[in-house]
Amino acid sequence: MQKKMNELTIQAPIQSGFGPRTTALEALGGEDLSGKVAIVTGGYSGLGLETVRVLAEAGATVIVPARTPEKAKDAVAYIPGVELESLDLLDPASIDAFANRFLATNRPLHILIDSAGIMASPLARDARGYEAQFATNHLGHFQLAARLWPALIKDEGARVVSVSSRGHAISGIDFNDPLFETRDYEKWTAYGQSKTANALFAVELDKRGKSYGVRAFSVHPGSIVTDLSRNLSDDEMRAMGALDEQGQRVFSEYNDELKNISEGAATIVWCAVNKQLEGKGGVYCENVDIAQAVPADNPRGPGVKPWATNPEFAEQLWHLSEKLTGIKFPV
Repeated sequence: MQKKMNELTIQAPIQSGFGPRTTALEALGGEDLSGKVAIVTGGYSGLGLETVRVLAEAGATVIVPARTPEKAKDAVAYIPGVELESLDLLDPASIDAFANRFLATNRPLHILIDSAGIMASPLARDARGYEAQFATNHLGHFQLAARLWPALIKDEGARVVSVSSRGHAISGIDFNDPLFETRDYEKWTAYGQSKTANALFAVELDKRGKSYGVRAFSVHPGSIVTDLSRNLSDDEMRAMGALDEQGQRVFSEYNDELKNISEGAATIVWCAVNKQLEGKGGVYCENVDIAQAVPADNPRGPGVKPWATNPEFAEQLWHLSEKLTGIKFPV
């Protein structure tokens, strides 16, 4: 087992037999999750909500943290086995308080899914002065995983899934100015940087965690119309083919990239529980398979760019994240 845990997972498809039309339920692979505990950030809407539904209906206890749990209550009311909690990823004290409450239950944590995020938002900063997309999408989840580490290592076999995006192709990490303190802010560059951070976090967490039985993955779920697009104008949505003649934000057709919510959640669920990934980790996945590594100058499309899987960048981001959060990961 130890040898299998320490093997490097190649960033290349394993021919899973699944694909872009696979649903989250199909990607589950028939797993019985009775007795398993999962935390899904952003689990009260969109892809997160579908992920929660599938995991809970397979028997898992799923904790759904939200900034305002009262607002999330109706969304998850019909799903058995869901616990609502309070968490604000932009507030370090809130993250610590949530983690401490969970640790106090003495439960193991088998699945941590970092699904919450913001996209292409106007420039905003948290109380520390950190740019909001980087702080929400990456730093908040980095701190959350660090604080929950004692629960993740309780039972060998935990998985951490970071929801990245094909948007990682827009930008790598600007290690000289990750928080846009001196360079001009551009919303898509900031988003791309945060999604690259999600992928690199999985690379380094997997490297450090696999000897404890903790494996990490990053996921591009596809392009799905959800509340994540709330900061985009109708013109931007129209340019993406996601605005119909009635002004509704929907796709008129689906393909390998454009998906419905159940298809979009499929790769998340696959990475979280499917036995096909036992002994594997540290890779970026899409269309319910490990994605193909592609060159930096490859036209934007399927595959993962080298800056999102580079182990040196992953380690550099890890140290930067520890510095910015003031938290040393206990691994």
